[in-house]
Order: sequence, then structure tokens, then C-alpha cells
Amino acid sequence: MISEDIKITVENLEMRYGSLLIQKDLNFVVKKGEIFIIMGGSGCGKSTLLRHMIGLKEPAKGNIKYSNVDFWKASSDDKAKLMKKFGVLYQSGALWSSMTLEENVSLPLEKYSDLSSKEIKDIVALKLSLVGLAGYEEFYPSEISGGMAKRAGLARAIALDPEILFFDEPSAGLDPISSLNLDNLILELRDSLGATIVVVTHELASIFAIGDNSIFLDPEEKTMIDNGNPKNLLIGSSNLKVKNFLSRGKND
Repeated sequence: MISEDIKITVENLEMRYGSLLIQKDLNFVVKKGEIFIIMGGSGCGKSTLLRHMIGLKEPAKGNIKYSNVDFWKASSDDKAKLMKKFGVLYQSGALWSSMTLEENVSLPLEKYSDLSSKEIKDIVALKLSLVGLAGYEEFYPSEISGGMAKRAGLARAIALDPEILFFDEPSAGLDPISSLNLDNLILELRDSLGATIVVVTHELASIFAIGDNSIFLDPEEKTMIDNGNPKNLLIGSSNLKVKNFLSRGKND
């Protein structure tokens, strides 16, 4: 029986695109309520790992377990139940351009709940308020900034009060102030929702600001070469690649 403190367990995971090996021998756990960072240089497979974890791509080998459920060996019904507990913020925000923010955030509630239109409207207003977008319900994505679009995407990701949130490069394309504000919002949501959060990022400021634990994927060795709290890795990692990444080469 897996400890209730362990939310996600990845065992001997191997990722491929056809015959092309992306990563192998990935083993790590994500604890309940943790902000877990997947980091590494460009092309190492960070976003691919996220796709495996949220059910978009099946592993070549290995297991991904949520509490005591082996996701890729579960029945279709059990997979669907698990995925309802996920919230995902994609790199672009992935908002529908032809829909208002209210309509975008309403989508998961309309699909996965039996709430009335009035109840959905109230929840959407609350979620947009939580991410600092109260009063923007009728705006379209083209009418707001990139940082606001990320926050709107986050409002949609938390619409169903997920147990686990997945973020793919949440700070990509944002200015430093917007990125800092998003980091603070992620911390606030973790504390208020009690959610477990998995973040793919290469942004050092975010890694150090929000990361409780992490793994480092290497594109040359095609496996994880270190893991732990990012601040501790900066000081104590014995792997030069990891130290250079976290110090941006100042150890050279």
C-alpha cells in the first residue's frame, strides 16, 4: 500500500517516439501538497514527461501511479476518474480565442459537473477572482495581456478544484514582474487548495521561488541525473551539469 503522503510514483519510466529514445530509468515520487519541478535543458523531454503523466502519451516502459492506482494499467473508467482530478495549464494558456474568459473557464464545469448555469457562472466568477481577473468575464483572449491569459488558463485549470495541477512552462513569454506574480499565485493556490503541483520549467527564478523538490533530466545521458530541493542542489549537487544549470554556468 502506497503511503497517503505519496501522490505520484514514477517507476522505471522509459519514453520514446518510435525508435527514438527520449529518457529512460526515471524513478521519482511526488508527495502530497508538494510543488515538484521537472527541469533540464532544451530538448531533454520535460514536456514529454508531462504528457505521459497527464495521459496524453503512453510510456514505452514503466509505471505512473497515482496513490495506489497504476494509471496506464487502469480501466478506461478509472483513468477518466483520475483525469477529473487533474488540472492542466499549458504553455500557451490554450484558451479558445472565439470564447470569452467566462466561457473558457466554464468548459470543464459544463463537461464534468451537473451544476446549473447559475452555479457555473458563480464558480467561474470566483475562480477568475482568485487569479486576479474579477470583472474580465466578458473579455476575449485577444483583449488581454499574455500574463492575464496565463492567469485565465489557470482559472480554468482550477475550475473543478483538482487534487493535482500540472503546469507546462507557466512563465514562458512573461516579463519578470508577471512571472513573479504567477509564482506567488501558484504558491497561494497550493496553500488554499491543498493541491499537489507539478511544474515543467527552466526559469531559475521560478525554480527557486516555488520548488519543494525536483528532478533534472539530461538530454545526453537520457535519464535523470539528480533530484532534490533545487536550493540544496545548487549548493550540494555533485553533478557539474546540474550545478551549472542552476547557477547559469557560474561554476565553470
